[in-house]
Amino acid sequence: MGVKKVKPTTPGRRSATYDDFSDITSTKPEKSLVKTKKRISGRNNQGRITIRHRGGGVKRNLRVIDFKRDKNDVPARVASIEYDPNRGARIALLYYRDGEKRYIVAPIDLKVDDVVVSSKEKQVEVKPGNAMPVEFIPAGIQIYNVELNPNRGGKIARGAGNSVAVMGIEGNFAQIKMPSGEIRLVKKECMCTVGRVSNPDKRLIKIGSAGRKRKLGWRPTVRGTAMNPVDHPHGGGEGKQSIGMKHPKTPWGRPALGVKTRDKNSKSNKLIIQRRKKRK
Repeated sequence: MGVKKVKPTTPGRRSATYDDFSDITSTKPEKSLVKTKKRISGRNNQGRITIRHRGGGVKRNLRVIDFKRDKNDVPARVASIEYDPNRGARIALLYYRDGEKRYIVAPIDLKVDDVVVSSKEKQVEVKPGNAMPVEFIPAGIQIYNVELNPNRGGKIARGAGNSVAVMGIEGNFAQIKMPSGEIRLVKKECMCTVGRVSNPDKRLIKIGSAGRKRKLGWRPTVRGTAMNPVDHPHGGGEGKQSIGMKHPKTPWGRPALGVKTRDKNSKSNKLIIQRRKKRK
């Protein structure tokens, strides 16, 4: 992918940058792997808003992605590299020898007509797109789409440009270094995919205008200090005021910005060897 600029015909387009989609080889998704996407606008299964400022946006369909990579020992040919409106990474359409088709999150350097394979019982060639348990990955190799629990599907390092590094194998666990700098343990039977997630230049794109943000499904965000006291703890006062308290708070009065939210009694704490790097 490349990042392009356009003629500054409006103030919003002057600072905006766009994806040039140079790595896309097909613009028509596989119909059998497309589903309708229900709009939830930041609400959970009880109808309560858990993520504020979401809503609207351009209509989009879901692509059914194979995060488990459980079609073992059957070679697949990469038919196309496609755009997915639901993620920053590219997706690759695989044609298996038995006729089945599946989408996977594409790694960097994966090209059309490449052959990839996955296996749970043995080590396959260590090249981008191949999937195998973490125990078969040599130390220092970049991997992505890593499972937290065996047979549950990849959860770690699925965003554009992300990857984790294998540090080594210790007993029944493998040590991996996360993108945040955290070093943790996962079971060595967990599946992963070799490589680094495609489209690393996604982070370089500038939105540029409020309208473009609305098309992505993000509604306007209002500062707490601009609200009334009834709406936010930071609200009120004549003219511009500071928040009037030692620490910033959420609209519901809980501490915000820099407060640790991880559960101290979480069972997975024992699997974390080194915490992530602290922000300066």
